[in-house]
Amino acid sequence: MRSSLAFSLPLSLALLTPHPVMAQAAVDSALGAYIASIRAIDTHAHPMRPVATGEPADSEYDALPLDGIPPFGFPHRLTQEDPIWQRAQFALYGVPIAMPDSARKSALDAAVTGNIAKRGLHFPEWALDEAGVDVMFANRVAMGPGLDTPRFRWIAFVDALMLPLDTRAEGTTPDTRVLYPRETRLLRRYLRDLGITRTPGTPGTLAEYVRRVVTPTLERQRAAGAIAVKFEAAYLRPLDFADPDSAQAARVYAHYSSGGVPTHAEYKALEDYLFRVIARAAGRLGMSVQIHSLETFGSYYKSAGAAPHLLEPTFNDSTLRGTNFVVIHGGWPLVNETQALLAKPNVYTDISAMDLILSPTELARVLRQWLGEFPDKVLYGSDAFDGGTEQGWEQVAWVGSMTARRALGIALTGMMRDGEISRSRAEALARMVLRENAITAYRLSGVSR
Repeated sequence: MRSSLAFSLPLSLALLTPHPVMAQAAVDSALGAYIASIRAIDTHAHPMRPVATGEPADSEYDALPLDGIPPFGFPHRLTQEDPIWQRAQFALYGVPIAMPDSARKSALDAAVTGNIAKRGLHFPEWALDEAGVDVMFANRVAMGPGLDTPRFRWIAFVDALMLPLDTRAEGTTPDTRVLYPRETRLLRRYLRDLGITRTPGTPGTLAEYVRRVVTPTLERQRAAGAIAVKFEAAYLRPLDFADPDSAQAARVYAHYSSGGVPTHAEYKALEDYLFRVIARAAGRLGMSVQIHSLETFGSYYKSAGAAPHLLEPTFNDSTLRGTNFVVIHGGWPLVNETQALLAKPNVYTDISAMDLILSPTELARVLRQWLGEFPDKVLYGSDAFDGGTEQGWEQVAWVGSMTARRALGIALTGMMRDGEISRSRAEALARMVLRENAITAYRLSGVSR
């Protein structure tokens, strides 16, 4: 593990150097250097297992990979046209920015392949060092070699547990017709892990399903090291989880567990009930709950269904106050809705994906707003994903870290200059966002503040 000085110097340069073609707000130099020295906790990412040539590709990086859905547009900053990716490739692999595209792609491919071959199972740790990250939370179906060090913590997926019945009527768009079968396959995997062979009518009642499938699966995930669970429900349905009717949910399950296809209204009643069962059990087991809330991705994705305010009935449920919830991606662009939810004692948010989509200046505006009201509820996350050689997860982690640190520097510098906070308070806020708030929100053990 590199020393603090070893990684803080290059991070300081990246943090303090403005974008080459766009003027940005200034960052106090001493504060920028301090922010760069903080070993961050990345609370949301999809790191990949290092795979040697000839080995099967890593397919466990997400429960709902989007590669099979119809093509859709990406925010510009996530495309290769944005120069931030060439900066990442230069920082990580020394590939010159001025090279012609074809030569640069060849050089990058050789550098990435050689680096993975050289580092092997230590490649993921190297990627964290380059991004100035101490611990990364891995949102994955399962962990694996290279991700089993103390520097990676597991966050498991649980949407499949809400879908024990036939989902064929739920896939109503070209997106969801691809995604629902993936949840079905994941549930089958969870059942196999429990030694349950799914036959019609087994388990026969909803209470049995919770006792024999839901609770044991969460307990297995916790025992395997999961510190949280993740709902990606907004890709499938709106986040309007209503106050559950347990009797109706039990009737729906009993009626269709032996076969048949529930109506959408019937399935929603069952999902609403199981959502709270899962969230409540996660809290009892000491696991936090992440909920995806973001305006995109997918050409048939329903942005309105991902609005943060839809979660308010959940957060107002007194039986769930023992569970910490994290609104992933800050509910972007509905950041005001997210901010209102932070008044709930067990609700947090992170900036994952926002630090990939937004420029540092734009993200700084959001951070300054949030930090002015709920500074103890804001977490750093990157949403590092793998987009191939030209956008590997290690490059995404670097971009997220650089963007977040610069945005934090801009926001805190402005607050200092306006007399809102002292320098010592600015440093404290930087530690909170990049590290300390995550320890609280996820009840993280074995990690120093």
